[in-house]
Parts: sequence; structure tokens; C-alpha cells
Amino acid sequence: MHRPVLLVVAHGSRDPRHAATVHDLVRRVRSLRPGLRVETGFLDFNVPSVQGVLESLDAEGVREVVALPLLLTRAFHAKSDIPAVLAEAPPRLRIRRAGVLGPSPLLLSALERRLYEAGLTPADKSSTGVVLASAGSSDPEAIAVIAEIAREWRHTGWCAVRPAFASASLPRTEQAVAELRALGCARVAVAPYVLAPGRLPDRIARGAAEADVLADVLGPAPEVARVLLERYDEARVPLLAAVGA
Repeated sequence: MHRPVLLVVAHGSRDPRHAATVHDLVRRVRSLRPGLRVETGFLDFNVPSVQGVLESLDAEGVREVVALPLLLTRAFHAKSDIPAVLAEAPPRLRIRRAGVLGPSPLLLSALERRLYEAGLTPADKSSTGVVLASAGSSDPEAIAVIAEIAREWRHTGWCAVRPAFASASLPRTEQAVAELRALGCARVAVAPYVLAPGRLPDRIARGAAEADVLADVLGPAPEVARVLLERYDEARVPLLAAVGA
């Protein structure tokens, strides 16, 4: 039996770096699981659209798809936009929606990878305060998840970890940096908890002006690609059980 096609559903952006990073991540996923067909669709700004990809798959005769939201938290896009666009899919397609990527221990590993690539070492952890800087959301569930990730990450040995948000919620990145300075951390690092460059990640970078270290976005980190495959497998199991595979 053919494995269901993995459709990565990305938000899209006017910033060309966004789509380029999404495609780099998808290439990484393909490299980790040769033979799995992985397609990419965008909700807005970029092509192909999610609807266009679904229609093309249907025309090819594909019948099983796992749609995976390229999102770190369950906020508006995961709860509203993506279900709406999937509801418009051709009726012959059997679509199962995978969970969002976060939270996951692998994503914490990816965050640390980016911090070490930016110049920190494991020996710096106990004297370094980290700002976990996310895009932000008006959804209380999403905000609570970011706060909980910061609490969990603090227990892995960092001097302190504080959440920050580029929009919709407070504190901003620069406020969290100042708070960690006041706390007495010897150095302050900003770890963007975002998948791809764009307007809000640029705002995070500006807010990190007084920090000692600014890590890159998560992007195509191997740990992120592994999370995508985990979510695919989790969604695929009930689908295969339903057809007796």
C-alpha cells in the first residue's frame, strides 16, 4: 500500500526568505525519509496554494493525504484557517490533519543548536539567560504553551529563561532582555522560536539589540524535520488502522 502523501501547510509571506526556508525544510524531510512524497502548499502570499496542491493530487489519483500545519502552536491558523481550507478539498481525498509541531523536546534541541551555532557553548548555560522569543498570539492556549516551554527549558541548566512575543502579547523581546540583565545573568541570548524569517522575526532581531547573542530561526534544522515526520507518523497510524493496513 502506498504511504499517504505528506502535505506541509505553510502560512506564506511576502518576504521571499519565508518560502525559501520552508522549501529547505521540506527538502530536509525528504532526505530523512526517501520514498515519502512530500508536497508544500501555502495559505497565503505564495504558490502553490493548499487548494491547488489538493486539486492536483486528486487529479493524479492520490486518495490519502496527511496535512501537517507548519506551526509551532495551536492558535488561529491551526484552529480556523487550515480546517477551513481543508474542508474545501476534493471529496475523493481522504485527509487526516496532523498536529502542530510544538511543544516537542526536539524543538528545544533545535533551539539549543541555533544558540551554539551563534557562539554559545554548553559551558555557558549556567551563566546565560535566554529569551524564548515567539511571534506572539492573541490565543491564550498558545501563550500558555510558550510560557510552559520557557519553564521547562529553564530546568535544563540555563541561568534563566523568559518568554517574549513579537506581537499581540507582552513582554517584548527587549523587555525580556532587560529583565534578564536585571536578574544578574552574565550574558543574555535571544532564541527565536519561529520557523522562518519574516516581519515578526525581524522585529525579534531588533528587540535583541542589547543581547549578547542572537540565534537564527529554527528553519531547516534536522530536529525540526524529525518533528515533522513524527507528526506525520502519529496522524498516519489511525488512518491506516481505518483501512485495515
